[in-house]
Amino acid sequence: MNEDFRNDVLTMREYLFNAVKAADQLKAVSEGAPMSSASMQQTLEKASGQFEYAVLELRKICERYCAGVGGYPKQRLTEIAHPTGNVEILEDRWVRITLNTLLPHCRFYSPAWLSDTIRRMLDEYEHDHDRLPFFPKAVLVIEEACSIGGRHIFDQDNKGWKAVSNAIKGRLIPDDDQFSLSIALRSVFSDENRCRIYVGLEEETSEIIKHCQRRQQV
Repeated sequence: MNEDFRNDVLTMREYLFNAVKAADQLKAVSEGAPMSSASMQQTLEKASGQFEYAVLELRKICERYCAGVGGYPKQRLTEIAHPTGNVEILEDRWVRITLNTLLPHCRFYSPAWLSDTIRRMLDEYEHDHDRLPFFPKAVLVIEEACSIGGRHIFDQDNKGWKAVSNAIKGRLIPDDDQFSLSIALRSVFSDENRCRIYVGLEEETSEIIKHCQRRQQV
């Protein structure tokens, strides 16, 4: 294989090596080694994050180098029994991404699998429909619908919303810096345990919030 393949494999192995190191630290704790609760949480998230990155890198390697008629990347995504969600255009100008799950826990490391899932959902939409809009100055409104018993993270700053902004950067927005993207996090009572993500022009923030509130009243 060529030099690109070698570099891709080395990147994947580095993530895997870091994940194994974190797993070894956890093994030591399980055998009695001392570790504070904060360090434990950080180590768990590091192990999970590095394994996620390794798996995603391996999937990218498969897509780039697997042989086959038409090439692996040209194949449609495999249908799954329980869809991850959907992408749609609202009011002819806003993008709404619906996830059939709540945001994962993320205090130290952004969940790479969620960013990758959202990117693939955007790819799937553009494959089946038109090109998605691009917002030079945008607002990102993330609304979680759940019950008290259904929620698994209590504090907004411990939720993996950064994975969302990472996924739409370069796709729907130019960057996720403070002057390019405003962010709002909402929570509503519901039994459905679902996350709806809205992206639109910053000047239409109030209209998007009103839309969310109207949905809540229905």
